[in-house]
Amino acid sequence: MDDKKVSELEKLQSACRDWGIFHLTNHGVCSSLMKKLDGAIENFYGLPVDEKMKFAPQPGNSQGYGQVVVGGEVNSDYVERFYMITESLEAYMEELEKLAIALLGCLAETLKIDREVMLKMYEKGMQSVRMNYYPPYPKPELVTGLTAHSDGSAITILHQVDGVDGLQVKQDGVWIPVQFLPNAFVVNIGDIVEIWSNGVYKSAEHKVTVNENKRRISIGVFFNQKVEAEIGPADSLINSENPALFTTVTSDKYLKEFFSRKLAVNTYLEHMRINKS
Repeated sequence: MDDKKVSELEKLQSACRDWGIFHLTNHGVCSSLMKKLDGAIENFYGLPVDEKMKFAPQPGNSQGYGQVVVGGEVNSDYVERFYMITESLEAYMEELEKLAIALLGCLAETLKIDREVMLKMYEKGMQSVRMNYYPPYPKPELVTGLTAHSDGSAITILHQVDGVDGLQVKQDGVWIPVQFLPNAFVVNIGDIVEIWSNGVYKSAEHKVTVNENKRRISIGVFFNQKVEAEIGPADSLINSENPALFTTVTSDKYLKEFFSRKLAVNTYLEHMRINKS
């Protein structure tokens, strides 16, 4: 392995250990494709409410426009969302799937996990996308854009459409604003990678604040393992000196139980922990 690649892997490893979140530049996703997608999302959120409500979720289905209902309650986040399984946005999703596999491959390499093991779990895995619109609010300290939480995905690739800051990550008990970088994605480590790495990498606790004068639009794409894969610590990381910190469950069980809980930090992750604190 050449020195440049070693250096890049070490940077990735450090970011995942310390923060669980990092900027990704030079990602190779076509800029014209991203601009086209940005325009489509901005046009949708510019529609009258009655037009947008035509895309409201049907009973028992989380896909569609509006507030997300989690654990039987409507949360108080000050945000409009459009969530759907990625049957559309195909060109964008194809680009990001390649990127996600490359990132997961790098993570496997830093953990000394066989890349083929990673591919069996994540190649052609489940994907979903959520488009968030945070309206301006005259007293932003009185509302929350998105409640503090960690993602239940393996990784999340976030595109901030209009360059308005608002994303924050918690580090050592302090909320740190995540700086906007043009043409860069923000990548969140999710709960599944924390489980897969047996706690080596931590899922990022993050939240969103709103702006007094400006709207904020973001597109989050969530990458998970295949339906038939099991979620648990990688076998190669477990031995007598490094026992499993988390139980192993089927993907179906994980997803059903994760989405039955109210949006919060690591709630299902802690449920899966073998020795709970």
